[in-house]
Amino acid sequence: MNYYFTGLIILALTILALFVEPAYPKNEYLNEYGVRCGEMEFRVEDRNNTQDYHTYNSSDYDNDSQNFSITYRKYLGTDCKTSKENVAIKQQLELMKMCGRVNSNPSLAHNENFALLVSKCRGVTPAKDNTRPVNSQSLWDDMKDEYKKENPDVKLMNDKLIGPSKSKLKIPPKDYILPLPKPKQ
Repeated sequence: MNYYFTGLIILALTILALFVEPAYPKNEYLNEYGVRCGEMEFRVEDRNNTQDYHTYNSSDYDNDSQNFSITYRKYLGTDCKTSKENVAIKQQLELMKMCGRVNSNPSLAHNENFALLVSKCRGVTPAKDNTRPVNSQSLWDDMKDEYKKENPDVKLMNDKLIGPSKSKLKIPPKDYILPLPKPKQ
């Protein structure tokens, strides 16, 4: 058995473990998703060596020169205005979803860490979904109950009982006070 190879693998993994960082999840709410319209770069170069690139051929000119350059990069894809509008719409939709929770929690208004969020959500009232009946359950549970009514002899996994329970145990009312446990002696 080659112990040098095994030692080399262990050493490589140990060195690798020193430089590897854990992968943390990103919060992509209200993110701009890489929207970049363009970049501008300013640069000043000082060339004072005879080995550097020169465009001057004059013999009476010294070899020191300074260059100033401006570079602009335009990225291809959708135009900048459309990209910024899309980001704004995504942010507004997210705020519309979350402002109901923010406005229903009055303690956030007194916490200075949430001042910006509270100011953005001020005046936003959540709209309720009035299309769903008050006493309804999920569509899946409704479909399952209909199936159980049509097929009473079929036993389903994780089944809620429709009719009267076969168990003698009953659920106590909401205001029922449970007895205290017996003390251990």
